[in-house]
Amino acid sequence: MTTKHNLILEHISRLKPGTKISVRQISRHLSVSQGTAYRAIKDAQALGMVRTIPRVGTVRMESSEKKGIERLIFAEVQKIVDGVVLGGTDGLDKPLNKFVVGAMTVDMMKKYISKNALLIVGNRQECYRLALENQCGVLITGGFECDDEIKALANQKEMPVISSTYDTFTVVTLINKAIINRMIKKEILLVEDIMESNVRYLTDNSTIADWKTLLTTTNHSRFPVVDGRDRVIGILTSKDVADLEDDWPVTKIMTKNPITVTPKTSVAYAAHIMIWDSIEMLPVVEDKRLVGVVSRQDVIRALHHMKSQPQVGEAMEDMVLNSFEVDKSSQRIRFIGRVGPIMLSEIGTASEGALNLVMSTIGVAAIKKVTRMNAVVDSFSAHFIKPLQLDDEIQVEVDIIDIGRNYGKAELMVTHDKKLMAKAMVSVKILRK
Repeated sequence: MTTKHNLILEHISRLKPGTKISVRQISRHLSVSQGTAYRAIKDAQALGMVRTIPRVGTVRMESSEKKGIERLIFAEVQKIVDGVVLGGTDGLDKPLNKFVVGAMTVDMMKKYISKNALLIVGNRQECYRLALENQCGVLITGGFECDDEIKALANQKEMPVISSTYDTFTVVTLINKAIINRMIKKEILLVEDIMESNVRYLTDNSTIADWKTLLTTTNHSRFPVVDGRDRVIGILTSKDVADLEDDWPVTKIMTKNPITVTPKTSVAYAAHIMIWDSIEMLPVVEDKRLVGVVSRQDVIRALHHMKSQPQVGEAMEDMVLNSFEVDKSSQRIRFIGRVGPIMLSEIGTASEGALNLVMSTIGVAAIKKVTRMNAVVDSFSAHFIKPLQLDDEIQVEVDIIDIGRNYGKAELMVTHDKKLMAKAMVSVKILRK
């Protein structure tokens, strides 16, 4: 399935980070048209392999392997503080190790400045020079400039000098906020992290005999079908084949126009598709061309792995569950917690949206606990009877009405001081292996 488009992407992936790239250069080096080179470079940019920097051009980025989500690069800091790059543009894609606020003497500053750090300082030219000589970037606050000697040194060291009109306190606040916003997010698992790239497939010229050959050599029974341009046009499974003769063309019996995902699709979304449509395997495409496959087993294994990993942040559902405890003294499934500030509406009572989230999250958690399987909400309906105030202790009692192979249903009752405050019914779909 190697096309000119894929050859260009492979070539770009092998380039050293920082290498400049142009349409004309790629076209001449790989003997492809400039239009093909342009489209491939645009795709590489979308994949994070390259970046276009003003007054520099398009350059190869560092590998897009997942790193700590709290890590920033100098270019991101420039955007956060609305800064202007005065010099050292070649270093904008370097990651930062730490920040140093220059509210100290130059001698004292030497103890804190290190490679790939960022010095945040006002109008102090001697500090700029010290930082750059130690491979440290500079963020000048107050809108001040630097002289030509500093700009030349920044270009030589490939470390950026950025000027922002904000004061030091505002700059530090903005950067801290950006880091916090990243740290409260979970790292999202994408299809590209788990997909099988070495794909065995059938073509529009294949027959059932070709399917049987793949079945024997791979021990798999589901294969995507592609056309002459590697675009997915169908899927063939053992159910489609039945007792047909070997010379039957696969295009007559395959499932046409199958559901596909891209490498950037989240694993959670792929799981939802597989549950809703009872799909065992999804083709992974880029620009409609087959680049991999992901199976239900791959998705379940990945979800289980993610559940066992420590996370750097919490989703809203996690925050809800963490504020409730299971009442182990009860014979039924019961959660006890309090109405917190995050649950309040603009008028000071618990909002319906927050209570819906509480009940649906707890309902799904209860069914997960019983089935020991992943589950997602299929339908939810609620009735609110009385308002709840801040710090009100509430009990959420779960009555599991029915558990089937693929579905579960539960009724939830929210009480405060033994009075019924809300009721809900939740139906979920269960993701089984």
